[in-house]
Amino acid sequence: MKVSTKVIKIKNQSFILTNQRALFWENEKALVLSDLHIGKTAHFRKNGIALANQVFESDLQRLSVLIEYFKPEKFIVVGDLLHAGNNSEVEEFCSWKDQFPNLKFYLIEGNHDRISKALDKKLCLDFKAEKYESDDFLFIHDFDRKQEKFQISGHIHPGYVINSAVKRIKLPCFVVTENQLLLPAFSEFTGLDTKNLPKNGRFYVFTDAEIYEI
Repeated sequence: MKVSTKVIKIKNQSFILTNQRALFWENEKALVLSDLHIGKTAHFRKNGIALANQVFESDLQRLSVLIEYFKPEKFIVVGDLLHAGNNSEVEEFCSWKDQFPNLKFYLIEGNHDRISKALDKKLCLDFKAEKYESDDFLFIHDFDRKQEKFQISGHIHPGYVINSAVKRIKLPCFVVTENQLLLPAFSEFTGLDTKNLPKNGRFYVFTDAEIYEI
């Protein structure tokens, strides 16, 4: 797995975008990502649709590589950590997370994050709320037009279409505007929305090998 990076400046602070569906916030030493949807494949299996667990295992492997690469002190998930409550993949995630006892775990709740008290305790969250404010930034799952601070959000699973002479290629991306940084979905088991994206944005499209601005 190759980690390619692109450094951008927002509010005089450095954010390192990666081709592995996450970014690193240098000032806070925080790994930031959105839409893991833990439990999605298990939920499909429970409902009679045969899906391999390899997708979720691949997500955890990428997380491990990014933690080793950046050595963060914080792990910020901008919503939809979970997909359908508690199931076997949540157990697997908690076992994986035990490898990093010193990593502070922040969750900004998304529309899928239905977390009971028992599940909250199991996840060992250091912070859980509908939004998180730090410096000039507001972390929130879905962009809120009423907020004045620069927002770092997820929810949409942004994608960008590249038309070539041979075929139409759809790729995940980050989108940056004057008041928003929209994160891609971290889980590879998600669709891509190419229509409901912020206007007048800069697109940072990526593949398994590289990341570049369009």
